Amino acid sequence: MCDITDPENALWLKSLTWPEHKDRVELFEKAAQLFMENPVDLIEGDGVSLLPEVARLAPEDSALCIFHTHVANQMPEALKLELLEIIKTIGAKRDVFHLYNNMWDRKLHLDYYANGIEECHIIGETDGHGRWFEWGIS
Repeated sequence: MCDITDPENALWLKSLTWPEHKDRVELFEKAAQLFMENPVDLIEGDGVSLLPEVARLAPEDSALCIFHTHVANQMPEALKLELLEIIKTIGAKRDVFHLYNNMWDRKLHLDYYANGIEECHIIGETDGHGRWFEWGIS
């Protein structure tokens, strides 16, 4: 895990942005500052295999929100399918909202389970580096 509160880690993460993308560097700096002002609990490990346990620990009367971008495009197809199956299994028992892009395409997807019923929508188009998105509901 990369602890952004460590200045060396923050610098390393910042260096991953292409230098000509000055607007992305500014967004990173703002996001890093917000994170430091509002820390969250991070869990290190394989997010797909940890998801059932993390979901089990969340209050039962709350909806789960699963968000990712530019992660799943690095996953083998079998792992992507496993992630979707885990979300479906959790969604059979509680409300789940899964917002993502760059899993199969650059579209912004919102899949959700409400009362065990699955709904899948494409809600927008996205830039590959997250610089913009356009709303469009299907």
